[in-house]
Amino acid sequence: MPIRRESFLAHVQERGEYETTEEADRAARVVLALLGAHLVGTVRAELAARLPETYALILLNPLQASEPLSPDRFVRATAAWIEGATEKTALWDIGAVLSTAAAAAGDTLTREILLQLPPGYDLLFGHRRPT
Repeated sequence: MPIRRESFLAHVQERGEYETTEEADRAARVVLALLGAHLVGTVRAELAARLPETYALILLNPLQASEPLSPDRFVRATAAWIEGATEKTALWDIGAVLSTAAAAAGDTLTREILLQLPPGYDLLFGHRRPT
């Protein structure tokens, strides 16, 4: 069952220490759009099924990527898409969104997600890389 939008945003807002839900929403939209370009098949579909519909649609219709982004490039891309962001604030945004998504996904699905991503994403999710 998907997490409710209000609950998802409240978690992102709390973890990101945002003043408004609009800031949390902006971060969630950008991070999930970039993440969606890196996930394929049932893993992407299963994560989408656990997110609120708004964010599920963003994940399923991602920004296009010609190649998988390293974690550093993912941070830079996020900073480029969020107005006024720096790499440091983008890293904060990514952590708030991906840790919330990981909590919604659960440990098993999060491990499957990390296996589809280049090494180093485990730190962005706040989870250890599966072995």
